Amino acid sequence: MIHDKENIVLLDGGMGQELRKLSHRPVSPLWSAQVMLDEPHLVTHVHRNFIEAGARVITLNTYSATPLRLARDGKPGMFELLHAAALSAAHQARDGSHQEVRIAGCLPPLVASYHPDSVPDDATCQRDYRRIVARQADGVDVFLCETMSLAREARAATVAAVESQRPVWVAFTVDDNDGTRLRSGELLAAVARDVVSLGAERIVVNCSVPEAVTTAMHELANLGVPFGGYANGFTSIAPLQPGGTVDKLTARTDLDPAAYTAHALKWIEQGATIVGGCCEVSPAHIATLAEHLTAKGHRLVSS
Repeated sequence: MIHDKENIVLLDGGMGQELRKLSHRPVSPLWSAQVMLDEPHLVTHVHRNFIEAGARVITLNTYSATPLRLARDGKPGMFELLHAAALSAAHQARDGSHQEVRIAGCLPPLVASYHPDSVPDDATCQRDYRRIVARQADGVDVFLCETMSLAREARAATVAAVESQRPVWVAFTVDDNDGTRLRSGELLAAVARDVVSLGAERIVVNCSVPEAVTTAMHELANLGVPFGGYANGFTSIAPLQPGGTVDKLTARTDLDPAAYTAHALKWIEQGATIVGGCCEVSPAHIATLAEHLTAKGHRLVSS
């Protein structure tokens, strides 16, 4: 049982889906990265919306700007520019907020979300994660290795992030039908212990259905480190293939802000101290969650 006024780290929500609503540009395989080139002001706008909703950690909009994805989609030379633009957008949003907000660097899947079979060899993972860390380290407060679906992918990202001497949080995506296992089939608890041993300070479950996140909380409760979750709002991630676009996916109709908040409060009842949202979770969802947390006596913090 948690006590009143326990600090809760409130993360932001789904940047990519918010940009889809605001941008008039066609959806591309680069997801939200193209917006950094065409409409960077929209990224700053979405960051600000999440901060105003109550988020105290915002994540860089570089999820699709990995070296391998950029090379696949014909823009290998855009790595530096995209990361610089994303850092600028996040800092502008924070500087104008007058809130205590931390910026999280983003270490995503290098090739595709939800597909452990697409993870490159260990040497490539280490090389590319180190490149991303080197580019982001001076502009972020913490590194978030997110949507990790395979143990060795998470290990490579964690090692690279720990080398930066920034705090490292690792977020795993779990099987939507079995929150005790990653999408690779590996046991969440075992893989989580592994990255904690490598220096991860917090463990989170993300980009999975809320019901699976609820199951996952039981698996993380005995790790000895803070834990939490931020779920997506998709009916299924099965239609999304490597190189595809999120317009192939369908949003659930039963996860309005109140319903999503009910799920997140269950995670906190199980001991979670980090919550937020992933794809299809909007500033309105975060605002409702923030209101309920504050009403229950929790303090929203950035660390």
